[in-house]
Amino acid sequence: MTVKKIGLVLLSVFISACATPKYQSKNVNLSGFPPEYKVGYDDGCSSVKLPLLQKKDSARFKSDQMYAQGWRDGNDMCKQGSK
Repeated sequence: MTVKKIGLVLLSVFISACATPKYQSKNVNLSGFPPEYKVGYDDGCSSVKLPLLQKKDSARFKSDQMYAQGWRDGNDMCKQGSK
């Protein structure tokens, strides 16, 4: 295999990994929560599935309490769900 072909294969694997659906705990209903919390929850939970590509908006985590709480809750819940 040439270097170009290997590069294309690796690129396609990386792109397909980014296109996978968000990892969520199936027993969680977020309908009553504000959008900031939901985004944080999704980001925190996604970070469990792909720890090398941790999804966390650091600036928002420091400035937005709802995002930060959602991130922590999502991360904790999805860690429990992956055991």
